[in-house]
Amino acid sequence: MIKGLKSKIVIVTGGAHGIGKAYCLGFAKAGAHVVTADIDEAAAKRGADEMNNDFDAPTLALRTDVSDEASTKEMATRVLDRFGRIDVLVNNAAVFSVVPMNRGTIETIDPEEWDRLMTVNLRGLFFCCRAVLPTMRKQKSGKIITIASGTVFAGAPGRIHYVTSKAATIGFTRTLAREVGDDNINVNCLAPGNTLSEENPTGPMIKFRESSVGLRALKRIQMPNDVVGAMLFLASPLSDFITGQTINVDGGISFR
Repeated sequence: MIKGLKSKIVIVTGGAHGIGKAYCLGFAKAGAHVVTADIDEAAAKRGADEMNNDFDAPTLALRTDVSDEASTKEMATRVLDRFGRIDVLVNNAAVFSVVPMNRGTIETIDPEEWDRLMTVNLRGLFFCCRAVLPTMRKQKSGKIITIASGTVFAGAPGRIHYVTSKAATIGFTRTLAREVGDDNINVNCLAPGNTLSEENPTGPMIKFRESSVGLRALKRIQMPNDVVGAMLFLASPLSDFITGQTINVDGGISFR
């Protein structure tokens, strides 16, 4: 177990499903106090109840719409009211699988869907960071972790709006790391590969996830727990002198 996370206050946006839920469970196992912030409030509460039952660490479930600035500010306020500080923000919420998106070519993507995806994946990132930064600056400490995607490095065809948003996330990470370094705040990015993150995957989805196996140095399907170790490292004191970086976790498809 990675040490140094016990009693840390960790917010995971989009933490009710998929890889986000795996992050939450990983933090809870490490002894952190986990805040599951998700637009799906019922699922967030189920996840919090599960962690409360399995681990001796307080949790909090919040309905949070990351695309709405007022909602992200309320998220930060409620966390501070409950725990008094914010140590880690994981910007995981995104349009990807739980919120469906077009996976076709550029000609098939509706402009409204493009805007909606940018609103959640990028404006949501912007709002969540702005919501927690006043507290982290005051504390002179904090870890902010953004989520990109291995599709950025591959230039994967299809879903160009998603890949664009994740490429922008890397640029956002690097600039924010420069802006907040004087306040001892680390900002890093995690880029998962093609992960079987669906809770009830269909046959075609499993086949799609299997399509990456032959490209990997480690030849198996990537599962949500495969990304958790890197996440805990970036949130822990082990990464205190690392900032502005992107860690690619894809089993060895792209070497960056």
